[in-house]
Amino acid sequence: MVWCSGWKLASAVSNAGGLGIIGAGSMYPEILKEHLQKCKSATNKPFAVNLPLLYPNIEEHIASIIEAKVPIVFTSAGNPNTWTSHLQSHGIKVVHVVSSSKFAMKSETAGVDAIVAEGFEAGGHNGREETTTMCLIPAVCQHAHIPVIAAGGIASGKAMLAAFALGAEGVQIGSRFVASQESSAHIKYKEALIRTKEGDTEIRLKSVTPVRLLKNNFYQQVKAAEESGASPEELKQLLGKGRAKRGMFEGELDNGELEIGQVSAHINSILPAKEILNEIWQEFLFEKDRLSKC
Repeated sequence: MVWCSGWKLASAVSNAGGLGIIGAGSMYPEILKEHLQKCKSATNKPFAVNLPLLYPNIEEHIASIIEAKVPIVFTSAGNPNTWTSHLQSHGIKVVHVVSSSKFAMKSETAGVDAIVAEGFEAGGHNGREETTTMCLIPAVCQHAHIPVIAAGGIASGKAMLAAFALGAEGVQIGSRFVASQESSAHIKYKEALIRTKEGDTEIRLKSVTPVRLLKNNFYQQVKAAEESGASPEELKQLLGKGRAKRGMFEGELDNGELEIGQVSAHINSILPAKEILNEIWQEFLFEKDRLSKC
């Protein structure tokens, strides 16, 4: 949710009864501080921060999170052993994002409080294992002794109920909230998202960092480079700097990097976050009741 989930979306989700998450991966330290302050002013409910552990200014981000007394941190893209105990020593719950049972077990050994098991359908940066959510969740739940949160391909109450049936105790939803009014994504990107059809996204850049891309001119360049045998260094040069910002935040749809999940094919409206959350919850309750009568 880089460039898409700032304080406006996080506070709106928390105010509506969910747990809003600020995506810190695209933020400089001073920007994260600003978002933390504004989020605390906009909601008196708990909210979280997603923190990629490979971020170059990680120490400054950690300090800001502790100073702001953020209650929950979702860590990703790195070793959970590095910061988990430090964050927990300040009363912060730590949830680590994984894409395989192997890394789920390593995360539990590292002492995290919960795990997000994210399937291959997910948008943005993804795992190399290509395990779908339907297969990943029961595999992780079979071995984990801490709460498991399902992610990847979830944008409805039906999908949420399915995740619970597989053993998850919660769900994390990204792509559906990109198409929210409070999302910081550019309106052109939101409009492109709701036009997305089945098959319009694909995982690319596996030799660098796997990412699910909406197919556009940049995607075609990446595909051509990979199929011609480009090295990781050449792919990094093609990716360049600020490519995701150009696409998702500035609305450059042709040559920007557009990260989104497969479930985008089922998203056809831009709504307030509160309405999205209510729709998902009401459908969850309806389907749960319907199945109980079967």
